[in-house]
Amino acid sequence: MNCIYCQNYEISQQGKGKEITTEELAEIFLKQQEKDVENINLVTPTSYVYQIIEAIKIARKNGLKIPIVYNTNSFENLETIKLLDGYVDIYLPDLKYYFNNLGEKYSKVKNYFDVASSVIKEMERQVGKTVFDENEIMKKGMIIRHLVLPNNLENSKMVLKWIKENMSKDTYVSIMAQYFPTYLAKTDEKYEELSRKLTKKEWEEIEQYIEDLDFKNGYIQELGEHEEEYVPKWW
Repeated sequence: MNCIYCQNYEISQQGKGKEITTEELAEIFLKQQEKDVENINLVTPTSYVYQIIEAIKIARKNGLKIPIVYNTNSFENLETIKLLDGYVDIYLPDLKYYFNNLGEKYSKVKNYFDVASSVIKEMERQVGKTVFDENEIMKKGMIIRHLVLPNNLENSKMVLKWIKENMSKDTYVSIMAQYFPTYLAKTDEKYEELSRKLTKKEWEEIEQYIEDLDFKNGYIQELGEHEEEYVPKWW
């Protein structure tokens, strides 16, 4: 995907980074565990799935025990996700768009919703019901995330409605309000509708819609002590 509002566009679209070997990746996993981190969070890792699987095998043979998190925009090949069965403990998929035309306009991909919805169902099949430890730290499961975009509330409502009607009643959702214009959304007049943050009125409308749908698990964000600061609120 090539999101025109991507906050990490230097990495995702401009090639910033360095190459490492599969063995080095496994060693990184183990070093992170030594630092007492809660999990290994793989962010947008799709193009390196084969290497990641091998690195997980190596790391587990050498004592890796903490959960593996697969953090993705959900525009995935279904067969790729099936390869991860047994290697990923927690899925963090985005469900960005219900309307495919928005996926084309804002992220330069076709059939986003059709692809994303099918892989999210496969993710749920793999990990099952969400499991937390005694400290309420997730050890296994899935949280579906959705970032609310300005001037696109109908898209958000349809995404939420689909989750409610098609996923398990125990599904965890994370509804995010922290959108801010960056990259092309900030500089290109073609995307003027995304050139600002959400208004309070827009967010309140989404909050009310979430309440109307009566989701069981998840969190939304609310204004913190400082203006434009959002903090998570579990329900």
